[in-house]
Amino acid sequence: MRRPFVVGLLAVLVAATGTWTAASVFAQTRAHHEQASPSSASSAPADQPHKGYMPGSARRSASGASTASRPSEVLDLHNWYLTLPTGSSGEPDTVRQPQLIGYSSPFFQLDPSRDGVVCTSNAGGVTTANSSYPRAELREMDGDKLASWSNESGTHTLEVRQAVTQLPKAKPEVVTAQIHDTKSDVMEVRLEGGRLIGRYADGKQSFTIDPDYVLGTPYDLRIVAAGGRIDVWYNGNHAGGLSQSGSGWYFKTGSYLQSNTDRGDAADAVAKVVLYSVAVSHSG
Repeated sequence: MRRPFVVGLLAVLVAATGTWTAASVFAQTRAHHEQASPSSASSAPADQPHKGYMPGSARRSASGASTASRPSEVLDLHNWYLTLPTGSSGEPDTVRQPQLIGYSSPFFQLDPSRDGVVCTSNAGGVTTANSSYPRAELREMDGDKLASWSNESGTHTLEVRQAVTQLPKAKPEVVTAQIHDTKSDVMEVRLEGGRLIGRYADGKQSFTIDPDYVLGTPYDLRIVAAGGRIDVWYNGNHAGGLSQSGSGWYFKTGSYLQSNTDRGDAADAVAKVVLYSVAVSHSG
C-alpha cells in the first residue's frame, strides 16, 4: 500500500534536487521507516544486527547530527544483556535479547547529544542476591548463551569508550567495567572520588589508572586477558596489570554503583556512566 507514496516521494525529491538517485532516496526512506518502527527491529534474531544498525556510531543526518532514537543505534547490544536497579529484592529486572534491541528507560537511555548511552544506578535501587549495591550494567553474552571463557587460552579483549558524569555524595564510587567469574569479580575498573583505579584480589590490591579524573571526561579503556594475565590500557597507554588466570570469565560494563542508603546516600543519589562505544573480541 505504501508503493505509490514511495514512488511519488522519489519523483518529488529528484525534481527538487536534480542530484538524488532512486537508490539513494529509497535507502533514506527505508532507513526512516525502520527507525520509526522499533517493534519490528526488536523481533530480529539476537545473533543478527538489526536493520539500520551502524556499528560504532549513531546514525547521522546530512548535517552530521546524530539521529539515533534508542541505545541499540549507538551500541551493538547483540551479545549483551542488561541488569537494572529495579525489580524485587535479590531479583533485579533484566533485559535480554531480542527485547534489548528496542529498549530504553531512565536507567539506560541516550545522552542529550545522542552520541552515547547513559547507564544510571541509584543508591536505593534493587540489587542482585550476591551484592548490596545496585547496577545498570551490561553482561557479556555468547549469542543466546552466557559468555564464559578462560585467559589460559586465546586473547579476550574489551574496548570501551566511556565517561563518568555523576557520582553520589556520601560514597562517590562506581565500577565502570570488570571481568567477573561464576562467583565474584576478578578485576574491576572503578572510580573512587577522583581516582580511577584497577582493583583486584578481592579488593585488597589495586593500581592507579588516572590519579585525577575529572567528571565528564571521555576516555578509552582496553582490558586484555591472555596468557594468564590481565592488562589495562587507558587512552592508548598501558596503565597496569596483574598475573592471574581462571575460567568461567566474562566482561561487564556500565554503572555498578558502590554505595547504597546504608552508606549514607539518599535513595535517589545516582552514579551515571556514559558508554560511547563497546566492543568485545575473542581470538585464538
